[in-house]
Amino acid sequence: MRKFNGFFGDFGGAYVPDELKKVLDDLEAAFYRYKDDPDFIAELDYYFKDYVGRPNPLYFAERLTKKLGGAKIYLKREDLNHTGAHKINNVLGQVLLAKKMGAKRVIAETGAGQHGVATATACAMFNMECIIYMGEEDTKRQALNVFRMELLGAKVVPVTTGTRTLKDAVDVALQDLVTNADSTYYMLGSAVGPHPYPMIVRHFQSVIGQEVKKQILEKEKRLPDYLLACVGGGSNAIGLFYPFIEDKEVKLIGVEPGGRGLETGKHAAPLCAGEPGILHGFKCYVMQDENGEPLATHSVAAGLDYPGVGPEHSYLKALGRAEYVAVNDEEALEAFKELSRTEGIIPALESAHAVAQAIKMAPQLSSDEIIIVNLSGRGDKDVDQVFHLIK
Repeated sequence: MRKFNGFFGDFGGAYVPDELKKVLDDLEAAFYRYKDDPDFIAELDYYFKDYVGRPNPLYFAERLTKKLGGAKIYLKREDLNHTGAHKINNVLGQVLLAKKMGAKRVIAETGAGQHGVATATACAMFNMECIIYMGEEDTKRQALNVFRMELLGAKVVPVTTGTRTLKDAVDVALQDLVTNADSTYYMLGSAVGPHPYPMIVRHFQSVIGQEVKKQILEKEKRLPDYLLACVGGGSNAIGLFYPFIEDKEVKLIGVEPGGRGLETGKHAAPLCAGEPGILHGFKCYVMQDENGEPLATHSVAAGLDYPGVGPEHSYLKALGRAEYVAVNDEEALEAFKELSRTEGIIPALESAHAVAQAIKMAPQLSSDEIIIVNLSGRGDKDVDQVFHLIK
């Protein structure tokens, strides 16, 4: 089988210093060695089933559907996973890979803290040293997740450079990897970064879309009309979309954080308002200035606060296979409250962006159409933040 060359059309690649190239080549070789290995697959499946709680439900949001009128709305309940989000899918796959590669020390970046919590959880289970880099601004917004990570034995390092958010955490994590490449595995949390990370993350997150396809065929005897997922780096969305890419009748809609409005510049929506550029060692759509420097971002959801996006999403946009829209902070907060009150499900602020788009779309569609929303995480981590925003 011919190996993937690291590019999705014009996007992707590995624009990295020479000292990182060998690390990435070794990671790619290990991934190809183990991803189809029956023992590796069996071990991962065991943890997915008995530790994470997969498969999680595809839930018909009946009350929300009736209230809105129009299309049926289903929710893929990634919020029910152990640790509360989709992040654990990728982390378990990568921690087993790190174990096979003999790593004892794991580093990761995190924005909302869900990837950090998942990484700390896996490292606790496998007795690995765990360092989590998190923007200082995000440590304040997500103080509860910081405590969770520390409780699980991780060392959380606040990053005080730049905008003190996710982009800066990635910068510092990559510097650590360059310095400590011989002993360290970098557990990248989204479908971004230099090759082979976008391919690896998509591989492990595709369990979402694989389950959705099977579940919707059982429930409705057909595929959905629309798949919706929030997009920051893009791992939950590509995990949902990938198994449906060849199913042309299924429309793929990624929902970016519109922040205070695209016209204000205070957002994190590179697919809607950015241009192709290089960020963190790969080519993608980026929010950048005339000199190619990343712009400051803003989102009410810490996990979406990133100036770039996964290269595969950039490619799907360029192809026209997926559509990308923006939902602003206010709309996401309203969706956060609406789902809580209507279905008794408190979504993560990240996921609330996708819920908001479903709330916009459903009344415009017929009752025989089907929308599936990836509810990528639960909102426990956001309740205190929302309390202070709306009180």
